[in-house]
Amino acid sequence: MATLVRMGTSVLSLRIDGELLERLRDHAAKRGMSVQDYVVRTLIRDDFDERFQAAVEETERFYGVT
Repeated sequence: MATLVRMGTSVLSLRIDGELLERLRDHAAKRGMSVQDYVVRTLIRDDFDERFQAAVEETERFYGVT
C-alpha cells in the first residue's frame, strides 16, 4: 500500500509589472500550464540548479579539480 505524503503549502502574493505578467501568461499557455504552475516550476528548477552547482563545486574542491 502506497503512502501519500503531502507537504504544506503557503500563499505568496506578488506585485508584478503588467508586461511581465503577460509574458508569464504566454509562456505558461505555450506549455498548457497555469501561470501559478509555470512560476512554481520555474522556481523549483532554479533552486535545483543552484543546489546542483553547489554540489559540483564542493566535489571539485574535494577532489582538487581546478
